[in-house]
Amino acid sequence: MIRVLVAEDQSAVRAGLVLILRSAPDIEVVGEAADGEQAVALARQLRPDLVLMDVQMPRLDGVSATRQVVAEQLADVLVLTTFDLDEYVFGALRAGASGFLLKNTEARQLLEAVRTVAGGEGLIAPAVTRRLIAEFAARPVRDTGPGPAVLEALTRREREVLSCLGEGMSNAEIATRLDMAEATVKTHVSRLLAKLELRSRVQAAVLAQELGV
Repeated sequence: MIRVLVAEDQSAVRAGLVLILRSAPDIEVVGEAADGEQAVALARQLRPDLVLMDVQMPRLDGVSATRQVVAEQLADVLVLTTFDLDEYVFGALRAGASGFLLKNTEARQLLEAVRTVAGGEGLIAPAVTRRLIAEFAARPVRDTGPGPAVLEALTRREREVLSCLGEGMSNAEIATRLDMAEATVKTHVSRLLAKLELRSRVQAAVLAQELGV
């Protein structure tokens, strides 16, 4: 079972998400939060596999809540957004969110996204992800970000995989591009995330764009 905590301040939207999630035999909704502070508290208490996190919430916004959940390694975070391409979304990705979903996503896609993130592959809806990454990369790079020196720890193959992540590619697409087994791609992704001290593929994709890999 995939244990999910739903964090959404609009009760009607939250109820709809919970209803969809509970329709799946392999997903269990273990808690509901109406704001960011409650989301973090429940994540500490319940230790879900995944938090479905709205970005704009009272008391503590979804970005700050995501940062705390990820920093404490309480769960993976799947961000909900209206896709305004604003700093909330970018901030959530920097904070370590494993992926993001549009609020108007169909029920089937929501369930697939939860399963995908819970399975360790964090790039949701590649076409949308590519648009987001491109928009992110077009913004000024912050001085506090990591420099090119962080890439020295990577092997040539790991750099190639990182470059593919920067294009928003899935494991299957990377396997085809680099002519390797999908399982090998997963291994390379895990290793480069560990070496770069990143929590998600999305963070790796953003880093690749920022450093021009």
